[in-house]
Amino acid sequence: MRLARKSLLIAFCSVGVMIAGCSDSKPDNQAKTTDQSVVAFSPGKPLSASFSDPRVEGMKGVAENDQLRLFADDQSGTIAVLNKKTGAIWYSNPPGRESDSLASGINKDLLSSQMRIDFYNNLGQLSSINSYTESVAYKQIQMEPIPNGVRAVYQFGKAQKSFEDMPQMLTKARFDELTSKLDKTAQRAMKIAYKEDSEKKDILVRNDSALQGIQLDKALKAFEAIGYTEEDLKKDAAALNLDQTKSEPRIFQASIEYTLDADSLIAKIPVSSIHYPKEYPVNMVTMLSFFGAEGPDAEGALFVPDGSGSLIRFNNGKTRYPSYQQLVYGADQTIDRTEDAAREQDVRLPVFGILRKDEAFLGIIEEGAAEATINADVAGRLNGYNYVYPSFNVINKDEVTLFANEQQRSLPKFQENPMKTDYAVRYAFLSGEDASYQGMAKYYQQYLQQKNGLPKQSVDAKEDVPFYLQLVGSIDKKKHLLGIPYNTLESLTTFEQAESIVAQAQQRDIRNLKVKFAGWFNGGLDHEVPDHVSVDKAVGGSKGLEKFTAFAQEKGISFFPDVALLVANSGASFDENDDAARTLRDDPAMLFPINLATNRRDRMKPPSYVVSPRLVGDYVDTVLKSLKNYNSGGISLRDMTESLNSDYRKNQQIDRVQSQGISTQSLSKMRDDHLSIMGNGGNAYALPYLTDITNAPMSNSKFKIEDESIPFYQMVLHGYIDYTGTPYNLSTYNDVQQYVLKCLEYGAGVYFEWIYEPNYKVKDTDFDSLYAVNYELWIDQAAEIYKEVNGVLGDVQNQRIVSHEKLGEGVFKTVYENGKYVIVNYNRSEVQLDGKKIEAESYVTGGEQS
Repeated sequence: MRLARKSLLIAFCSVGVMIAGCSDSKPDNQAKTTDQSVVAFSPGKPLSASFSDPRVEGMKGVAENDQLRLFADDQSGTIAVLNKKTGAIWYSNPPGRESDSLASGINKDLLSSQMRIDFYNNLGQLSSINSYTESVAYKQIQMEPIPNGVRAVYQFGKAQKSFEDMPQMLTKARFDELTSKLDKTAQRAMKIAYKEDSEKKDILVRNDSALQGIQLDKALKAFEAIGYTEEDLKKDAAALNLDQTKSEPRIFQASIEYTLDADSLIAKIPVSSIHYPKEYPVNMVTMLSFFGAEGPDAEGALFVPDGSGSLIRFNNGKTRYPSYQQLVYGADQTIDRTEDAAREQDVRLPVFGILRKDEAFLGIIEEGAAEATINADVAGRLNGYNYVYPSFNVINKDEVTLFANEQQRSLPKFQENPMKTDYAVRYAFLSGEDASYQGMAKYYQQYLQQKNGLPKQSVDAKEDVPFYLQLVGSIDKKKHLLGIPYNTLESLTTFEQAESIVAQAQQRDIRNLKVKFAGWFNGGLDHEVPDHVSVDKAVGGSKGLEKFTAFAQEKGISFFPDVALLVANSGASFDENDDAARTLRDDPAMLFPINLATNRRDRMKPPSYVVSPRLVGDYVDTVLKSLKNYNSGGISLRDMTESLNSDYRKNQQIDRVQSQGISTQSLSKMRDDHLSIMGNGGNAYALPYLTDITNAPMSNSKFKIEDESIPFYQMVLHGYIDYTGTPYNLSTYNDVQQYVLKCLEYGAGVYFEWIYEPNYKVKDTDFDSLYAVNYELWIDQAAEIYKEVNGVLGDVQNQRIVSHEKLGEGVFKTVYENGKYVIVNYNRSEVQLDGKKIEAESYVTGGEQS
């Protein structure tokens, strides 16, 4: 599985020494390097119990509300949550982990850990430590009460003395002074520890090669017996004009805060609690890897947010395939080095969960989602458990290559500042009928409603299914005049021609048309950055746009002029050195086009550039000011609702969380301008502002470890935001009926991408991916598809999906809140269900509608 940061593999490798504790400094949403002297861990007072329960023997009750009880073991760091209604108990660590016969070594220790930290050394190599091996085992954990919960404070590893705590050199007189205070055994240890300098006979040099194992221990004990201090070390170094500095110990600090909130447990790692030596920057933190983990005899599934949603059945035996791991909101384009075109679906919603018999939990990442990765695995690979959990990025790394004396050397380059966000996950506990992926979707939908994370549900009783139509106006094309090459705009669809296409579609009874018009300003489809807006003459100019806008309003057409804000081409309006986001190597972040023949990036062609997020707000202001003049009523966002990028420009760093804030501010401005907003992809942070989503995920990525694709995304959105998948005529469907069935099962609108001109107009251009887009070839079939889909879904367009289930292989049932259901049969043979015959590649509808 593709991922820029392969922390899951590293997590189970050999372990370095680390330490963690809690700082009294005020939280400021930034991790800190630890440069203070390391002190011995002081555990403080034992955690007092407010109540107890025999069902969680040995654990102390620390918090309670009307629905839940929180228990903690201050010796191991384990916590447990008891559902008072059902009696179900959810543990941070599997209760039977000691008897796991599969896990061994570090994998055994991880089963008892609540936190893992991956960190770099000065060579950029990753090591991993966990709270059990490096904290609990040393009795370096402190649990303290906080309002509605408890805080676990960890100190990883121990500060151990080394030969660096001994002077590098001593005069013979000073050596004799020190050894005179020792017995003969200790004097022998000191004589082994120091040898005469080869050039200066009155100087003794520390014999580092001999200071290992027992000899090092004896020498350190000798200095301890003398009462030798840090101050003595500094004085002896100064006496010989030495600069003796010790390497910082690999000591780290971090804490997890657990609080109860109604039906949920909230687990948070405050980023201000993460302290680390500057020589060992922290790459990732992971918490509660085995929360709710189930063993090899359990029945249930892991829910992961891959694309529309996916289930991984417990104990599915797929251990020969890679475990599940995906970045939330997809890759950061300033970091992504993937040469192949992405074949997987992105994670649009920051959620995950576990389903077991009559009980479930839904994890919702409330803080730090833009820096999160969702991980999951089944029993049988590293241990005997099925588990899913998040990890969070703190500091990224890249490599800088240096050339000197005809030699090449690569050095690590780290992110300048840690992420400016806490990391928090809400674990919501569900039971009974709600302990299902349908119940999870319902819960998350209600959660978003309460947090203003969704627009209001439409109150219209009936509305036609939307027909999404993307029209491409003009493209940049290379031509020749007298053998001299030049670039010009090639018109593919003018505004006048767009009117003709729309009119013909309406004549075929295609209703609720939502037209996205791309390639209309600043130089065609791959337009220059919108620091100004100039409507291309190739598509009709300003007057053509005004006329089409008036036409759309007259015909009841929703019109969405398309704008790219996060990616730009180099041009008069864009200076890549000043305006492009910077990579960790301090280069402008470039994106090379994909070669369709090889499915790889073509570095022989000119790149586009990732726009620095600091410029996006100004671009948005310019576009909004221009659209007011045309009264478009809508805007289409090509990239803002599906991508998040950083900028690692020195002293001006913008991380992904900050970039998300910039995007939501821009979306808020658009909503305040009363624009309908159509977005690609539809990441969770954009949902409150959107009226429509194109290229919504309509399946999972079909990773080998996954067992079933589910419409979780659609169950959350339907009735609140209209959506569709990819354009049918540019999709991988080779059977139109399969496309229709997917629309019916997932409650999606119909989508096509067209041009007015013949297809050959895009031949030998950078837009040869538009290989089948001439509208005349598709419009009749589009009308047939729309008629069938609208005939089924028209009366549930504004209804929530209340149920979805798999009835059999290739047979699925979707139920809407008014009682109507649709059963689809993807199989190439008929099926019989409850006395109903469903023809091959067909569907049936029914249900009492209210």
